[in-house]
Amino acid sequence: MRANHNPGRIAGLWYLLLIVTGPLFLIYIPSKLFVHGNAAATVNNIAAHEWLFRVGIIDELIGAVILIFLVLALYRLFRELNQHLAVLVVIFGGVMPSTIYFVDVVNDASVLSVVRDGAGFLSVFNEPQRAALAMLFLRLHDFQITATMLLAGIWLFPLAILVYRSGFVPRFLGIWLAIAGCGYVILFSTGILLPEYEDKVFLICQPAFFGELAFMLWLVVKGARPPALDAQPHCRQ
Repeated sequence: MRANHNPGRIAGLWYLLLIVTGPLFLIYIPSKLFVHGNAAATVNNIAAHEWLFRVGIIDELIGAVILIFLVLALYRLFRELNQHLAVLVVIFGGVMPSTIYFVDVVNDASVLSVVRDGAGFLSVFNEPQRAALAMLFLRLHDFQITATMLLAGIWLFPLAILVYRSGFVPRFLGIWLAIAGCGYVILFSTGILLPEYEDKVFLICQPAFFGELAFMLWLVVKGARPPALDAQPHCRQ
């Protein structure tokens, strides 16, 4: 059995897992449970579909773990090209956002406490107050997700440079990733400064974000092997 497998395909598979798991807690669950501007309806939805809310917590934690494995796979793929840039990919693309995700689920756990513990120590709050408290934790959750958009943009810049210079991944993917990085930074800035336009900006920037999807598909289908790895003699176990 060859020890020299395809590190690009491994990274692509981790990327695929991340893209598959992300929409559940980022898009699907909020669209099903959260009612904009109506705290009482949101709390009632979470109470009625508590299992779905808990699945979102698990999914977010799984996504954080997958993200670490992804950036480590990318580090292995590009470290011989430029170790400094590869380390930046690990820090901004894996360590920092994963930490935020792990901290973020504390807000979700707090929401569950507010929703479920109406007869416990939170009974000092009346029902509207508990609903408002739950919405506060959900707002904190959303703000931390918005903060990860900045990291989602920053990590793509060193990755884009590595892809562009690699010679074993098409250069246009590097350019596309850099454009996607700019899109995420713009989306983050809009979410902080002009949140009412965030959805519109997302739609405008969406073609740029497909750069990550194209990069993932290339790695999964074609794979990638650094020249240094190809130059090594094949070993057998």
